[in-house]
Amino acid sequence: MVAVGVIGSGAWGTTLARLLAGKGIETTLWEHQPERARAMQEQRENTLFLPGFRFPASLRVTADIAQATRAQEMLLLVTPSQRLRENLRLLAPTLGPGTLLVNCSKGIEISTLKRMSEIICEELPNVHQRLASLSGPNLSREVADEKPTAAVVASNTPEVALRARALLTTEHFRVYNSDDVVGVELGGALKNIIAIGAGFNDGMGFGENAKAAFITRGLAEISRLGIAAGANPLTFAGLAGIGDLIATCASPLSRNQQLGRRLAAGEKLDEILASTHSVAEGVSTTRAALKFAERYGVEMPITRQLSLVLFEGLDPHKAVPELMMRDPKHELQGMNEDR
Repeated sequence: MVAVGVIGSGAWGTTLARLLAGKGIETTLWEHQPERARAMQEQRENTLFLPGFRFPASLRVTADIAQATRAQEMLLLVTPSQRLRENLRLLAPTLGPGTLLVNCSKGIEISTLKRMSEIICEELPNVHQRLASLSGPNLSREVADEKPTAAVVASNTPEVALRARALLTTEHFRVYNSDDVVGVELGGALKNIIAIGAGFNDGMGFGENAKAAFITRGLAEISRLGIAAGANPLTFAGLAGIGDLIATCASPLSRNQQLGRRLAAGEKLDEILASTHSVAEGVSTTRAALKFAERYGVEMPITRQLSLVLFEGLDPHKAVPELMMRDPKHELQGMNEDR
């Protein structure tokens, strides 16, 4: 009997737990607050992050991280990126020696500029051969509603990617495998920054031409940094790149896109963050990405302008003209070594 643990009971963690349990897999979802874990277990629903979606019979919720971790064939790590390290330290004592680990968090740690799999390998020695990362155009509510989508799972160990692919694939959730961990993780993290800007576009009524151009140039920015960090350029033409970028920039279900809309309407960042239970990863990733880009000498004009809006009070209406009036460049600059 396959058993799986899911660490993190936000919308995406709950959605993945339901997906696995819906296949008849014994699934344990970890929620760090005992009272919330008890309520979810009794009500058979996550009313805070995923209301309206009942839990399958094979899904249980616990606040005991040992119950969620011990003796599992696979463990999904679905926590906010800036809290991943502390949660790894909690689960480390009870992690089994053969458990397959799948990172489902999207971000870059601000203090270290580490990708999620790098943090996992630091905190959990000897797991690099059984570690994978999942990404793609996967809005939680649509996946929970069993609308068809696809994802990609990347690992440096081909057998691990194939095993994770088999466990996660359903008739509604098609999973592909990859060996480009760097590209899959950076695509998933950096697109949240661009989604905030896409929200600006919608909130300020700039239209579809501007949005298409913005998304395209956002992909160029993601690709430049990813290539410099060692990613396969083709990954950014796939599910973890353009696929995830389109979904996150276009959908009102995207937390980061909605944050951009609200900023364009004049709300302050602190007020927006205080009003929502969910984490908009693009905010912290913006800080980390600029430092990450400096390490590799990569220019990120969109991210820099968004940083000025988010953290230094720049009027979003002024950010766009500044981007438009930058010195003209070759379209493929920074993505083609001949340019």
